[in-house]
Amino acid sequence: MKIKILLLSSFLFVFTSVQAQLHDGTSELSGKVKEKLAQIDDHINQYISEGKVPGGSFMIVKDGKVIYEKNFGYHTSKGERAYQSSDIYRLASMTKAVTCVATMQLVERGQIDLDDPVHKYIPSFKNQVVLDDFNAVDSSFTTIPVEQAVTIRNLLTHTSGIVYGSFNPGKLMAVYQKFDMNVGFSHPKWTTEEWIDKLAKVPLAHQPGKQFSYGLSMDVLGRVIEVVSGQTLDKYFQQNIFAEAGMKDTHFYLPANKFDRLAPVYTKVQNKLMALEEIGAEAQASYPKEGPRNFFAGGAGLSGTTGDYARFINTLAQGGGSLLKPETLAEMSRDQMPDVITGYEPNQSGSGFALGFTVYKDSPNKKSPKSPGTYEWGGYFNTKFFIDPAEQMVFVGMTQIVPFNDNTFWEDMYKLIYESID
Repeated sequence: MKIKILLLSSFLFVFTSVQAQLHDGTSELSGKVKEKLAQIDDHINQYISEGKVPGGSFMIVKDGKVIYEKNFGYHTSKGERAYQSSDIYRLASMTKAVTCVATMQLVERGQIDLDDPVHKYIPSFKNQVVLDDFNAVDSSFTTIPVEQAVTIRNLLTHTSGIVYGSFNPGKLMAVYQKFDMNVGFSHPKWTTEEWIDKLAKVPLAHQPGKQFSYGLSMDVLGRVIEVVSGQTLDKYFQQNIFAEAGMKDTHFYLPANKFDRLAPVYTKVQNKLMALEEIGAEAQASYPKEGPRNFFAGGAGLSGTTGDYARFINTLAQGGGSLLKPETLAEMSRDQMPDVITGYEPNQSGSGFALGFTVYKDSPNKKSPKSPGTYEWGGYFNTKFFIDPAEQMVFVGMTQIVPFNDNTFWEDMYKLIYESID
């Protein structure tokens, strides 16, 4: 019996791995499409020559086949060591998509309900309070009780009132500093449980469900996943997502034998791009190599390759595969704002917000070439992805630059991508 079980397990692993493979589709492209895609090369190379980006890795998958996969630039400002497909990038907030899928798996299994209060799973979230008056002189403040408890849906839609203190100068930053909560990627001492229990004591920025406030909600969800599954978040991801999607190089903390594959982070120094390690500031982004490895940030902690992430989101583009049922995926990727915020109006870009993703809608004001129903997000170190179910197409773009405020780089690239498949 044991032999049969082992054989079946081996078969299932091989079958899943085959399902997750991305096959080269470039040989099937017409000359015209290849010419259009080559314009993406020109676009990226222009930004590199102008000193705006150091380089990176970019991939487009259409109908389950890779139609574009290129690496540009070098790991140092001196032109040493070219970027490669095996490079590992800090995903930062692109971790959130993985956490959302993991959450929806548990919803699908009946272990979580979207409208459950968070305190059902994490008792420290009982009796939360909302920030009321704030005194800028001494950072003292008053609070009022929550009108309703924060729910799982609030976390998924960033309507919980749990924010990023470090991204909100003024009273929110001051309050988060008082609670020692300017945390995002890792921590030298805390476990995930300790961190989230401490976060539960921080006053909410607003009443739950009243407005969209981007922040640490997905990190709370990471802890919910641990409680419900009985596994640490890294083990849950490995078993239920990474193994299923064929993601062999995605980790919260890198194994030592992969340290040399971690791409450097760049920043501007006197108007010139320099790697942090070249200016002695590499500790700012060294978290994938360091730490006690028992702190797992569901909102920002993962690092991985372009290919790994493409396999993950391509599974979603093709209906969910072994990750999610189609009906669960449909709920996750539909606009949720009218359901959670009274009086919400779509913004001028024709987009809304799903369970963890921006989603494009069919709107006369839509300025993007992406199809209605396309959902996407990005990461702090200037990484991007989108999933276009209508075109059966996904895109992953990886660079590592902080800060990077030139969104034209991405928008112009998206136009070139859609022109190439038109």
